[in-house]
Amino acid sequence: MSDTSGWGPSGPYGGPPGGWGWAPAPPPPKPGVIPLAPLGVDTVFGGAFATMRRYGRSLFGLAVLVHLALGALVAGAAVVAYAAVSDHLHALYDTPRNPPWAEMRPVLLAFGAVWAFALVGFTLAGAFVQASCAATIHDAVLGRRATLGQIWRRTWPRTPSVLGVTLLLGLILLIPTLLFLAVFASLFLALLLGSAPLYGAFFLLTLLAVPLAVWLYVLFCFAPAAAVLEAAGPVQALRRSVRLVRGAWWRTFGITLLGGLTALIVSLAVRLPLAFAAPGPQPYDASSPPVTDAADAFAQSLPHAGVYLFLSLAGSLLTQLFAMVFLPLVTALLYIDQRIRKEGLADVLLRVSGS
Repeated sequence: MSDTSGWGPSGPYGGPPGGWGWAPAPPPPKPGVIPLAPLGVDTVFGGAFATMRRYGRSLFGLAVLVHLALGALVAGAAVVAYAAVSDHLHALYDTPRNPPWAEMRPVLLAFGAVWAFALVGFTLAGAFVQASCAATIHDAVLGRRATLGQIWRRTWPRTPSVLGVTLLLGLILLIPTLLFLAVFASLFLALLLGSAPLYGAFFLLTLLAVPLAVWLYVLFCFAPAAAVLEAAGPVQALRRSVRLVRGAWWRTFGITLLGGLTALIVSLAVRLPLAFAAPGPQPYDASSPPVTDAADAFAQSLPHAGVYLFLSLAGSLLTQLFAMVFLPLVTALLYIDQRIRKEGLADVLLRVSGS
């Protein structure tokens, strides 16, 4: 099967195999990274790590290429914006106090446009990476090899749908966001006025906003996978996520939270040794020129801190790349697990894999 059309809800599903007898049941078939049976926490995380190990070139290669291209575009846009308003910037530097609005407005508009372009670009890149993870899971579960070009051709047509899911989910999460703003506003007023009722309002709004945001996020977390593996539109993918999460919200929340904690632990495991390896102040040397200000101290420590800064930046990029790929893989495997439990998807996958 070269596409994901057979994964849709209208496909033929069989009931999960079962039976009675004294002989132990044979292990479920495993053509790919997971057994074709209801998954436990260990198999979900094991499948995610196995997918990253077997398909790392496609997964991480696409993510790196997309973000490098986006970084180059954003840098080019910043250079163009600087060239367009360089005269206004020099005028602002010449008048550091009370600069005129006529000089500030072009600068704010130019670099505000660059910020908006970067925001849209990173949103699109995030949707592409999520779609590539789900497309890779399609081959990983079936035990098929997949090149970077194959994953690209399967990912790019589904990226607009995943982007639509991201935008719709952002609008849905706007409700708890507004509640958060009300929380901060009530806290600010309570601090100004010293009013006990406002402190109570702040506490109640906090109790409402945080659980509502978490509940909505988990409810729609399967939508990107459904948009790719079922070729569903954004609204249809959100509805599919609600139907699959219904009755398994707490399980989905717990495993997703555990995945986030795993990404955090990996990040700390990389960054903490680098933090302890940070270069300290250099010992006093009478032959060296005296340090008169912060600029001199920075200039003297720069040769010693160069390697540390490079390693710190590389570690930060690696941990972000890991989280960017690992969390969508966990969510996609949970999506498959729910379809195996509710819709008998294991039989379809077994026939398609040819095992």
